[in-house]
Amino acid sequence: MSPRRNRPKGLNGAVSGRSAEDDRPGRYGGWQSAEDWRGEEWSVRHVSGASAHGKSYRCPGCDQLIPDGVPHVVAWPAHSGVDERRHWHKSCWNAKDRRTTRVQRSRSAPRF
Repeated sequence: MSPRRNRPKGLNGAVSGRSAEDDRPGRYGGWQSAEDWRGEEWSVRHVSGASAHGKSYRCPGCDQLIPDGVPHVVAWPAHSGVDERRHWHKSCWNAKDRRTTRVQRSRSAPRF
């Protein structure tokens, strides 16, 4: 018996990858809303820990890594599209108005 395929087939039997256009709201296991921040509307998606797998991200609020499998928030300006998505810790997103605009890194921190 051969193993089953976990990825859907595209046209002519080719395996299709994920694209930015395939960005439906339920894909990441969370819920999506719109918020106003800095005078513009932002799309905000809450990602559950179970669906946050495969990559780690750097939070723009605290400049720390969001490890694989940790619940977090994905936010982007509504007018710019999904190419401007940024992954935030939930607490950093909630405290974004209380943070300074410049984050200081320690000398030993990696430059990403």
